[in-house]
This record gives sequence, C-alpha cells and structure tokens, in this order.
Amino acid sequence: MSDWKDKVFAQTCSSLGLGYAPVASGTIGCLPAVAIYMIIAAFAPPRYVTPLLLLMLALSSALTILLGSWAENYWKTKDPKYFVLDEYAGYFLTVALFRLDGIMITAIWTFIFSRFFDILKPPPAGRIEYFPAGWGILLDDLIASVYAAGVLHVLLLYFPTLFTRG
Repeated sequence: MSDWKDKVFAQTCSSLGLGYAPVASGTIGCLPAVAIYMIIAAFAPPRYVTPLLLLMLALSSALTILLGSWAENYWKTKDPKYFVLDEYAGYFLTVALFRLDGIMITAIWTFIFSRFFDILKPPPAGRIEYFPAGWGILLDDLIASVYAAGVLHVLLLYFPTLFTRG
C-alpha cells in the first residue's frame, strides 16, 4: 500500500492521533465520540437523535471491520492500542441504549461505564477479541457496551439520585 494511504488510515484509526496518547489511549481516543454525541443530542430534533446515533454506530463499526486487518498488519499486533474506532462504536452503542434527560450527565455516565467495561472485558468480551481482525477488535467493545448500558439501567432503577443534580 502506498505511504499516503497508510498515513490516512493510521490517522483515521487513531482518531487523528489521539490513540497515540501515552496513557489511556482508548479513553482519550474516544473523547471525540462523546463530543459527537453531545452535538447530536444538543442540535438534532429529538426524534432523530437515536437514528443518528445508530448511524454513527454503523459507520464506526463498518470502519473498524474494514480497517481492522490493515491496522493489525500496520501496527503488527492483535487489536492494536492505537486503533480507537472500536471505542467510538462502543460509546455510540452505550449512549444509544442509555440516555437521561440531561446531555452532559448522559455523556459523563455513559463514557465512564463504557470505558470501564471495555477495559474490564467481562465474558465473553475477552474471548471474542480473538475473532479475526476487525470483528474481534469491534465485538469486544460492543459486548462491553451492552454490559455498561445494562448496569446503568440497574443503577438508575435502584439509585436514581446518582443521576440527578444537587
């Protein structure tokens, strides 16, 4: 592949270089997804928020699958830490499954829990990351996001004051 394509792909996969952060690269690389959610939630008509989030989920998932093999070859490792498009997909799934009335409080809670469960990799997420290329990179994040949204719903049910101001 040509050098310029490698550079474009590396910048895309690393969220314009945020995935190269020396610590917490996935967490830092995921921040633009949080900003995208906040823009959608703030400016889109309410009936379009979920479809737009699902569109972002589909786009980030497709890019993860399409660029996964390239990334593993380029960085010479399985599920490279610089690759953060999967974190976008995971975050978009979490926020599509769990939202509160407030944009900022939703952004904060979904970010914390999606990152926590992605790092924790509860079963079967830890095993699924060994699926081929982009599929393994993506599916462990999506499973972690289902856990994140589920736990957030349980917390909201039993501890609703966690999600209120004051």
